[in-house]
Amino acid sequence: MRLNGIVCRDPERRADLRRDRIEVDKQAVRGEAKVYLMLNKPRGLVTTAADEQGRETVFDCLADKRLPFVAPVGRLDKASEGLLLFTNDSAWAARITAPDSHLDKTYHVQVDCLADEELARRIQGGIAADGDHLAAKRVCVLRHGARNSWLEIVLDEGKNRHIRRLLAALGISVLRLVRIAIGPLALGNLAKGQFRRLTAVEVRGLAPEVEGGPGGR
Repeated sequence: MRLNGIVCRDPERRADLRRDRIEVDKQAVRGEAKVYLMLNKPRGLVTTAADEQGRETVFDCLADKRLPFVAPVGRLDKASEGLLLFTNDSAWAARITAPDSHLDKTYHVQVDCLADEELARRIQGGIAADGDHLAAKRVCVLRHGARNSWLEIVLDEGKNRHIRRLLAALGISVLRLVRIAIGPLALGNLAKGQFRRLTAVEVRGLAPEVEGGPGGR
């Protein structure tokens, strides 16, 4: 292997594909193009590449699309729906999922009761559950049905099954849970089970501190 024209035999030598020139057998080695995707995850799929129980996974939605390997950025549990990100850019993914990023994640949640503003305040104030303090950044009542309601819940942190555990601690069952936005990126009218590539502006908007983002598309 040659690094910037010089023979390199140190397997632990660090290199930056954005700046260094790497050759193997006189052939230039190029970094794989960065890919950033958003999927409208259907209910019933697990967020994993393979499942020991043979259940369908989110990767079934990406099959046969000639994509490089991408990994989910965070996760949605099997019963949850909505916006799920994928990428092969680990630095970008780490910036989004870092606890100190405090990137808002917005959910529409159908619950099995007639919610009012007092309940919204209780959810926002939070409660202790299994050693965690679970709370929401913002909560508002969207609409009512005959026996249930839809809430909009915004989190700026993400503990395991955060919303479901928070509502269960208050004696409320979740009927549906749909993530509709991550930071400035909205799910919009993307059809269920479909995905699209993010624009360069969307990529930078989600993780503005990451250098070396994609070029225009």
